Amino acid sequence: MSTGLGTLLLADARLPVGGHTYSAGLEPALLDGLPVERIPAYIEARMRTVGLAEAAASVLAYRAVGGAFVPDRIEAGPEGLGVDADALADVHEALLARSPSAPLREISGLLGRGLVRLADRLWPEHPAVKALRTLGRAPQRPIALGVVAAVMGSEEAEVARVSLYDDAQTVASAALKLAPVDPVDAAGWVLGAEGVISSVVAEALAVEGIDDLPARTAPQIEGWSLEHRVKTRRIFVA
Repeated sequence: MSTGLGTLLLADARLPVGGHTYSAGLEPALLDGLPVERIPAYIEARMRTVGLAEAAASVLAYRAVGGAFVPDRIEAGPEGLGVDADALADVHEALLARSPSAPLREISGLLGRGLVRLADRLWPEHPAVKALRTLGRAPQRPIALGVVAAVMGSEEAEVARVSLYDDAQTVASAALKLAPVDPVDAAGWVLGAEGVISSVVAEALAVEGIDDLPARTAPQIEGWSLEHRVKTRRIFVA
């Protein structure tokens, strides 16, 4: 699998990791009165807050397992291949500490579990996948994403970019199910986010360790997630 193709597949809506259950907070936002024309601003707000924290965590997870692996050379390499399971666990704990909303932690764990299942099927003996399994049944999505991207041989910048792109396209895809939106407009929102995504990628790559992992939160999004959890009529989990 080529590096570029593998990274693109991580953001493919058809990847069997449960992404169809998640609206990146858009459903509760619209229910609370967010105008459809403000969705591009909502995407940007996510990029600069939760998106940055998650992209940076993905990059740190990627680094913790040694960065760009070449799957067909696994057997020839030394045991561990630079995998630091303790560092990976530390990044996971640091991200959890920056995720105050229980529903959002749960949906991230659901998505992370889907990525672990994918990795278990494709690279069950890979030392990085083994380290990922030590985090428990449901590691947070950004952590699993960083590890799986490393196993695929993705580049560091691709890890951050796919994390942010996936968040933006999740919002845009959910909008098509939740509001009278022209699909061309939804695609335009994602394309229009290119500038902010590139800027946030640079910020994520500049993070050197868990001590400077961004702790930018989005209190309104977190509040919406708590309200949405108790609703009986909804399309998405969050």
